[in-house]
Amino acid sequence: MDDNAVRLVGRISAVPRLRTLPSGDELCVCRISVARTQVRTLPSGRRGPSVDVVDLAAWASRPRRTMAGWREGDEVEVEGALRRRFYRVGERTMSRVEVEVTGARVVRRAATG
Repeated sequence: MDDNAVRLVGRISAVPRLRTLPSGDELCVCRISVARTQVRTLPSGRRGPSVDVVDLAAWASRPRRTMAGWREGDEVEVEGALRRRFYRVGERTMSRVEVEVTGARVVRRAATG
């Protein structure tokens, strides 16, 4: 059985941006850094943590409003589905893979000051 369900917990790596597309559609985009559970060994032999940086996009109003209030460094949890989105840049058609967020919440706020 196929199931396209994503759940990530990680830290926001930059302030989320609200965007309005030429079509009039609105979305909120940001990136989340998610630490892997395994330690990575580099070719040099040095060992260290590994992270994945994942693009997030919220089209629906509720997760869009939630994400718009996040700050860099906030630890968050998101749920959604993996999507490949196509768009045009000049004469070229480009694509990107991102998580289309359907649910979102702050787990822990970043320290301020």
